[in-house]
Amino acid sequence: MSRAANPGPRNVIDSAMTDPSQEPAPNPTPVKELVVVNATGRQASSVVRVASAVGYKVRAQLRSLKKDLQLSAELKLLPNVTLLEGSLDDQAFVDTLFVGAQYAFVNTTPYAWTDEVATGKSLALAAHKAGIRHYIFSSLTDHSTHDPPQDPLPLWATKFTVEQYIRQLGLPATFVYVGSYHNNFSSRPYPLWQLTPRADGGFVWKAPFPPDYPIPFVDTEHDLGAAVIQIFKDGVQRWGGQRIPLAFEVLTPLQVCSAFSRALGRPVNYQPHPLEIHIPIPPGYRDQLEGIVKVLCEQRAPYFRPEMEDSATTISRALWPGWRGMEEYAREVWPIEEKSNGASWIASGVATPASEMDGEN
Repeated sequence: MSRAANPGPRNVIDSAMTDPSQEPAPNPTPVKELVVVNATGRQASSVVRVASAVGYKVRAQLRSLKKDLQLSAELKLLPNVTLLEGSLDDQAFVDTLFVGAQYAFVNTTPYAWTDEVATGKSLALAAHKAGIRHYIFSSLTDHSTHDPPQDPLPLWATKFTVEQYIRQLGLPATFVYVGSYHNNFSSRPYPLWQLTPRADGGFVWKAPFPPDYPIPFVDTEHDLGAAVIQIFKDGVQRWGGQRIPLAFEVLTPLQVCSAFSRALGRPVNYQPHPLEIHIPIPPGYRDQLEGIVKVLCEQRAPYFRPEMEDSATTISRALWPGWRGMEEYAREVWPIEEKSNGASWIASGVATPASEMDGEN
């Protein structure tokens, strides 16, 4: 029996594999949509910047576009960021704020224009109804719930009340407890945090903290957003229902002054001193400041909840290894912030490179 003729090699390249018009459409990556409340705040703006950079679609709520024109303009230019101007006292606005989103970062404000507990509960309920998959709320402790109980700090206890409500709702949530901001420090007369210039070119920090009191610190602009986005990435499977302390260093006042002194090349000294208030402050803030003196400074209560104190820096640094410490902040950032605020001491020269200070790079 004769063999059939060999047909030769088979053409294994289908035309659909080489003709772009015949290629199947790629499966699109689902868009991650994030709502950020009070977007021009220190915490929230950091979250907006990082979320935009890594591909989230961001709805950034703010009370007024006119309140901080420079920051609003910056956020508006970021990719995939939409600014939503609206009051959190407007229930109709709040009811639609989270619809269609999967994630939310919320840091409410405690001052006179809003009832923080009512606002916090309203936001949480709206997010719950909208089906938010992961809700990160910036909370703080209520010292009256510690063992033994101590006096609550009024502007922290309200956040803890909202946290308890979120838990009762069953909203998939994580609670971040944020340390003291690096940029609390200023040569301007802000209560607790003023670094007062001296005639010899140095500074003195006068505050009621005991010299060895451990204060947790975070560079909000540089580090908070990155840590929060990592929490979203890890998901509620990892962090659901948990309290996460966000502080990358815990420093005493003496250690803070040493860091500033090394960074600036100037003497910076700490002087324990009663609380001084030389500027107008928002209603209710005096009670908060006096509470800090009594509870943290005199009674030496922990900044975070007692069970969180030992793990603060370990958790934060695992979430975001690229954190910026106090000394680096004081060397690279604080002089620039001071210059932008018109600080007179800048004219006498600093350790920061002149090219940076003059804006040449």
